[in-house]
Amino acid sequence: MPIDALRTDDARFQDLSGWRYPPRYLDGLPGYEGLRMHYVDEGPAGAPVFLCLHGEPTWAYLYRRMMPVFLDGGMRVVAPDFFGFGRSDKPVADATYTWDFHRESLLRFVEALDLEDVTLVVQDWGGMLGLTLPLEYPERISGLLAMNTAFGVGVTPGEGFAAWRDFVVRTPDLDVGRLMARSAPHLDTAELAAYDAPFPDHAYKAGVRRFPVIVPTDPSMDGAETSRRAARWWSEEFTGRSFMAIGMQDPVLGPEVMERVRASIRGCPEPLRLDEAGHFVQEWGEPVARAALEAWGL
Repeated sequence: MPIDALRTDDARFQDLSGWRYPPRYLDGLPGYEGLRMHYVDEGPAGAPVFLCLHGEPTWAYLYRRMMPVFLDGGMRVVAPDFFGFGRSDKPVADATYTWDFHRESLLRFVEALDLEDVTLVVQDWGGMLGLTLPLEYPERISGLLAMNTAFGVGVTPGEGFAAWRDFVVRTPDLDVGRLMARSAPHLDTAELAAYDAPFPDHAYKAGVRRFPVIVPTDPSMDGAETSRRAARWWSEEFTGRSFMAIGMQDPVLGPEVMERVRASIRGCPEPLRLDEAGHFVQEWGEPVARAALEAWGL
């Protein structure tokens, strides 16, 4: 049965501040027929892939400060919008958005583009989902750049996360621009408008409402066992390059959570700690991208 979904008018994405990347779309991913997924794909076709995965409640625009650095370094940058976010279609029913709905769409996306030699660039849900990719495709993954994220292994990240989840439950029409302004006060009005652009009204925000409540905070929740297996893979089998940057002002997935993530990444070096940065580390992302490439000799 087709999924009832909304599509944000393209006019809302015209002349976005700091954004020069033309939209690309995939229609009819297996299991997602009738839905259109937006992504950015820039750089040489045969170059190493930097797969940039956003989280809640953002979209590929979040990577605009990092992507030019990767591209100047000769990399191919691919950045999709999860369904419910950005320029991708937005199923209307809250219940559509499950762990498996999002993870399977990411798997189908990687298959559709046949991505190889992938460095995962992840934050928030981009990490929760992206860090599980090696369970299906270990041969595709060659590196990791991790920013404030977590493995969804069935435990709560802490009181900060619980407060955030409860706030979203009480706020079904979340003001995305205001949230971004609180976390990254240096954003200007045009940048905040770009974060609001995907959501003309509350009907478009089912995905935003659902992400916090489906975080696997109990061992019985969907995704918890998958995440536990993924954490073991990163700890025991990963042999690629890694880099970590921590936004130290993040009250949800901050230093304590990130040190636990680091302990699960085999060979992960001492992290870059950004004293002024909050949850959305990419908004301080240019020096992060440069430091990662320098550390890797790229």
